[in-house]
Amino acid sequence: MAATKKKLKITPLEDRVVILPTDETESMRGGLYIPDTAKEKPTMGEVIAVGPGRFEKGERVPMDVKVGDKVIYGKYSGTPFTVETEEVIIIKASDILAKLG
Repeated sequence: MAATKKKLKITPLEDRVVILPTDETESMRGGLYIPDTAKEKPTMGEVIAVGPGRFEKGERVPMDVKVGDKVIYGKYSGTPFTVETEEVIIIKASDILAKLG
């Protein structure tokens, strides 16, 4: 990833969060090459956009995460989407398991 991050043009709705998955840097294990199709789907990433929160009993519930947070999310959670050549995941805030750091 480049040292400078460009701002992607995407705004999630309600309690949705947009996550930029971290790349798996290790492609050799024990001398064997692992093709991209056999790699585990990443479950860590950085929050790049946050929705305003969902409505509950007529009031908006604030989000627990903010832009820049490093998070762990469920392996098969969310919807992958490509925005300006970047592969991102749009996920409900309730599918985020933990914040790192």
